[in-house]
Amino acid sequence: MTVASKSPAKAGGRTPVAPKVGFVSLGCPKALVDSEQIITQLRAEGYAISPTYDGADLVVVNTCGFIDSAVEESLDAIGEALAENGKVIVTGCLGARDGKAGNLVQEIHPAVLAVTGPHAKEEVMAAVHLHLPQPHDPFLDLLPPQGIKLTPKHYAYLKISEGCNHRCTFCIIPSMRGDLVSRPVANVMQEAENLVKSGVKELLVISQDTSAYGVDVKYRTGFWNGKPLRTRMTELCGALGSLGAWVRLHYVYPYPHVDEVVPLMAEGKILPYLDVPFQHASPRVLKAMKRPANSENNLTRIKAWRAECPDITIRSTFIVGFPGETDAEFEQLLDFLREAQLDRVGCFEYSPVEGAKANELAAHVPDEVKAERKASFMDVQAKISAAKLKAKVGKEMTVLVDGMGDGKDSARIIARGPGDAPEIDGLVIVSGAKDAKPGDFLKVKITDALEHDLKAKVINA
Repeated sequence: MTVASKSPAKAGGRTPVAPKVGFVSLGCPKALVDSEQIITQLRAEGYAISPTYDGADLVVVNTCGFIDSAVEESLDAIGEALAENGKVIVTGCLGARDGKAGNLVQEIHPAVLAVTGPHAKEEVMAAVHLHLPQPHDPFLDLLPPQGIKLTPKHYAYLKISEGCNHRCTFCIIPSMRGDLVSRPVANVMQEAENLVKSGVKELLVISQDTSAYGVDVKYRTGFWNGKPLRTRMTELCGALGSLGAWVRLHYVYPYPHVDEVVPLMAEGKILPYLDVPFQHASPRVLKAMKRPANSENNLTRIKAWRAECPDITIRSTFIVGFPGETDAEFEQLLDFLREAQLDRVGCFEYSPVEGAKANELAAHVPDEVKAERKASFMDVQAKISAAKLKAKVGKEMTVLVDGMGDGKDSARIIARGPGDAPEIDGLVIVSGAKDAKPGDFLKVKITDALEHDLKAKVINA
């Protein structure tokens, strides 16, 4: 997401009331939350946020550094900000990456003012104070309780922890974000309440490992609204489900205690949606990946989830071409896919991220083989997804409106159902709705299934 962009010069040469900071936010929802927290702090201290490069006194670029394509995108964004503005502070995961003789960002772009790693609001603010001092005026700079959000007003990401205790061999996130640190449950619930009171209709719960929430503090008991509440995923989901908004869980590792939240889905307290990164199906490959819960029988667990909550949507991601992956192990993955019948699936070719332990493994898979396996994988999943969507035709569903069509499609409503996370899953294209606006819930009947999306008509109340 890019907040700052090119635009004409400031009209009339007027001096802004407050120093302006441009902001470019890249990467995953966890990075987006970091951006929101930095922007909230900037506004709290009296800084204005500029939507353009040339309207800003300096620019902050929040980067991603997980895979090579993200590194390239982040470096390009830093270069553009330097070219368009000249004063740039870099933060985020790429800021924690080492180059050949020091920090990678500073090697490529030595003109940047400062570089920090992820989840570094205080360090970013210190750099801003150094290069763009601004005293706080509490009479001019009042903030809403929910802070500044970069998402649409009707949904928001709710980060419940930072870091990860796992050491998956293909991943370098712990080296950048550290070990698991769970947010106090009272703080999480207060933020969630503020968001819902501000008009948020959907809370997207995120972390590096949502299932592990509270492990680092031994699930200690906190207090919310004067009542005890354990720092644990199940109890947190129950509390969030009482706020009256959709609650969607992301990055849920398949530990046994995940079974406890499925009844909450069946009861309608949280959305029947689980984002579970299985990554593979071969026990040997999972062990080489050092994946948590690699010995679990995930097919049995998936069947149990569906027995408890038939409407559950299961999303997952997989890696093909991991070092040492054999043809037989890839076929085992395809067999898992056919039997699991997952609703939403993403697939990535293994990418040798610098610093990842998997790079040291033997028998790396050739690029052309990785590409062939990904194509075969997605072909299998495409048939499964098409059948899943077709089965929804004729059913009724509650959808959340995201936006409206324009031009010839002005009567069309763009919405999402319980099984559709924003920006990564499908859409529900609704006709027959009058005066609907983003954030509204509509009752619809599914009329057709497209390749990735659904069509629907509003059910008249």
